[in-house]
Amino acid sequence: MKRLTLTIPDHFDLDERETKRFLAAKMFESGKLSLGQAAELAGLSKVAFSEILADYGVSLINYPPSDISKDAAKF
Repeated sequence: MKRLTLTIPDHFDLDERETKRFLAAKMFESGKLSLGQAAELAGLSKVAFSEILADYGVSLINYPPSDISKDAAKF
């Protein structure tokens, strides 16, 4: 397992748990992590993680419109 150390100034007043969840949500949104990987990073089950995505402005349905058009053209 890799370990990442991030030094955050005290005046930012960031909570470690909240920061992990935010990072996981945004990495899921960008396609860098799958739902399962992001949930693991956040320390949550897939169901629990999917329930908090909206708190970070992230949609559970992470499917680019271009892919939807391509898939629709197949039918």
